[in-house]
Amino acid sequence: MKPLILITNDDGVAAKGLRALVEVAMEFGDVVVMAPTANASGQSHSLTTTRPLRVHEVKKEEYRSIYACDGTPVDCVKLAVEYFCPRQPSLVLSGINHGSNSSINVLYSGTMGAVIEATTLGLDSIGFSLLNHNPEADFSGCLPSVRHIIGYVLKHGLPTDVSLNVNIPRLDAGAIKGIKICHEAKAQWRDSFEKRIDPQGRPYWWLTGKFVCDNPDETSDEWALANGYVSVVPIHPDFTCYEAFNSLKPMTTDSL
Repeated sequence: MKPLILITNDDGVAAKGLRALVEVAMEFGDVVVMAPTANASGQSHSLTTTRPLRVHEVKKEEYRSIYACDGTPVDCVKLAVEYFCPRQPSLVLSGINHGSNSSINVLYSGTMGAVIEATTLGLDSIGFSLLNHNPEADFSGCLPSVRHIIGYVLKHGLPTDVSLNVNIPRLDAGAIKGIKICHEAKAQWRDSFEKRIDPQGRPYWWLTGKFVCDNPDETSDEWALANGYVSVVPIHPDFTCYEAFNSLKPMTTDSL
């Protein structure tokens, strides 16, 4: 039996990056797509808890089923695994995102929220992002890397509780130097809110800011991307900082 691959994203069911990922995934197995009806970028690991979810069928074929859900990317994964996948998925894919999810962006990303949710369900999962925000971005240059990584994971699997955050530079396929296993660069968004006044005299605020990564080292995702490599960062849902245990041990007590 062919592998079953579940695919979602955060750019919405009509996104060009999703279509590109589906075409590659179909080379490896049967595909079920459950993606947000509209753009759900920046949703991180959010769930819909204040209303019911609605799903409509976009396309139904022998080897490919596409559904749109009016929830978040995490909703899409949870709902698809429970109700819309005919069998347990061999792999969950998210993307291909229009724009970077490297370094600190993984915290905000709906693309990666879906991936982490799949990991908590015991499923191998990969998030793919292309460093191009244009809705009409050309994904042809990144497809060989996507194909290689999907094939590797289907053949070899991933360590328990580990998923992959894959970011691909905005280059032609022949210009990409290779694939590097990396750590997240130490970076941040230096945000600010721009205050404006609407025509009724009421204040409102737009989030602005810039991404800052000072001197990324040669093992980081930001260095790899800046130097023409695909970055692959293994991540897991356990946020515990085990290295801090000893330094915090004096805080512990057996009574208060």
